[in-house]
Amino acid sequence: MAPRLDFTSEAFFRDPPQAIADLRASGPVVATRFPLVGEVWITTTHDATAQVLKDSTTFTLRKEDGDVAGLRWWMPRLVRTIANNMLTMDEPDHTRLRSIVDEAFRRRAIVAMEPRIRAIADGLADELFAQGSPADLVQRYARILPISVISELLGLPAADRPRFIAWANAMTSLTNIVRFYRLVFSFRKMRGYLEEQLQLARVQGGEGLIAELVQVERERGQITPDEMVSMVFLLLAAGSETTMHLISGSVYELLRNPGLRDWLEQDWSRVGLAVEEFLRFVSPVQFSKPRYVRRDVELEGVRLKKGDRVMVMLAAANMDPAVHDDPEKLDLERKPNRHISFGTGIHFCLGHQLARIEAACALEALFVRWPRLGLAVEPTQVHWRKRPGLRAIAKLPVVADSGGSRQADATATKVESLLAG
Repeated sequence: MAPRLDFTSEAFFRDPPQAIADLRASGPVVATRFPLVGEVWITTTHDATAQVLKDSTTFTLRKEDGDVAGLRWWMPRLVRTIANNMLTMDEPDHTRLRSIVDEAFRRRAIVAMEPRIRAIADGLADELFAQGSPADLVQRYARILPISVISELLGLPAADRPRFIAWANAMTSLTNIVRFYRLVFSFRKMRGYLEEQLQLARVQGGEGLIAELVQVERERGQITPDEMVSMVFLLLAAGSETTMHLISGSVYELLRNPGLRDWLEQDWSRVGLAVEEFLRFVSPVQFSKPRYVRRDVELEGVRLKKGDRVMVMLAAANMDPAVHDDPEKLDLERKPNRHISFGTGIHFCLGHQLARIEAACALEALFVRWPRLGLAVEPTQVHWRKRPGLRAIAKLPVVADSGGSRQADATATKVESLLAG
């Protein structure tokens, strides 16, 4: 019998390797209950995870009636509309929509954006303590960088970024059914805003990915207005949320591991290698979307029945000792690194290149600007959001000079206020 883990608990997020090892001891595929989803099988090994992700005929994102496998009967129609995107589609619809956004992305050379991304990161690093110290690195840096990059890439007005941040914060707070219904209000406002931006691009053209998507829409068709809104919503949300948690999680690990930080600061050409290990070890996206089992099948020796649902646990695949030596160890020099944080198969993450560049730029810009950066609290005082499926640090209070003298009482008061929100 598999242990009933609380996938939103502080204990789970603070020490995933131990919790995952306990879960894997029950088997490569275990039956459990997942928040908002309900009863589901989850994979605990790299091989089981890869098999589910690659076999999109047996393990589908849609039920036989076409409904999204992860949606529940009580979820509002607006949520179903927004969920109708390429991440929840099987073939041939997945390829139809993926080809549209792939073409638009090809027109925007992501690698060529690196100098601009670094410039944004440098600017945010400069302003990190502009509102005082300690500063919450999550909201003052890790949140703003990816939202700034993706909104600029999409061609959305810079003046509207506070809206995006508010919407993104609402999504990060998704922890239970009550908060889920509160989130629907933000979805409605966001959908209306994106519909306006798409219409402006259809009439006026413009710069950015939205204008290029509209151009592809005009040239090729094969996409409905609702699908276009869902696609832009997906790009804006997925293009910022997960990278934010990768950045904040990576900074946290470096601040509590001085030896690893010193190794990286000695030669910033190593940052790409380090990012791959942070992707594996931090695993900001812990689970995939639920999939529907189309036929009776044996998965790593476990019998699944037609109609069952299964979720792959990316974090468990990344901690599998059959694939990674000493998986519980953060090793920035790890080679090879067969992490599966971006998935595999037809749904391999479209934004993998952008996320890697953003994380590398964010780390280098931050620690070059603030070489004595430190935690303003003990690591045990850092907490994670109770968000199922995402490993998201809630707040990360930092100070500019961890070795300098400062008024302890005043700092403690500021930290308590920051942590209390």
